[in-house]
Amino acid sequence: MDMQTPDDASLAAAIAWLRARHGDVMAAEREALARMDAGDIPGYTAKMRAKAESLAALAKDAAPQLASLPEPLRDRLAAALKRFSQSAAMALRLDSVFFMSALLYPDEHKPGEPDNLALFIDRLESQGENFA
Repeated sequence: MDMQTPDDASLAAAIAWLRARHGDVMAAEREALARMDAGDIPGYTAKMRAKAESLAALAKDAAPQLASLPEPLRDRLAAALKRFSQSAAMALRLDSVFFMSALLYPDEHKPGEPDNLALFIDRLESQGENFA
């Protein structure tokens, strides 16, 4: 029988929340790209802004999800999520749609490869309490 500790259950819940949030971010990006393909530049801009706003709020929105995790893990995760949020907040402050579109992607990213937030979530899931 596979018994989860409360910490394991809390981590699994946080990962599930992060995956759902990532899905929302990627849905906004897909919609933005579809609007660009349709020639709807204001729609593209609005959806890229929604992507950036969701990422900018990530650290704050994740805090309740992380609250029941052990302190060292919670602090490491909060710091990592804050970096994602800060980049998005910078893109919004600069009002740069290009920067918003590039959020989550390294310079050498190729279509079909996972983005940085997906890689982060995968690493968290595989490393669990040992996440660094």
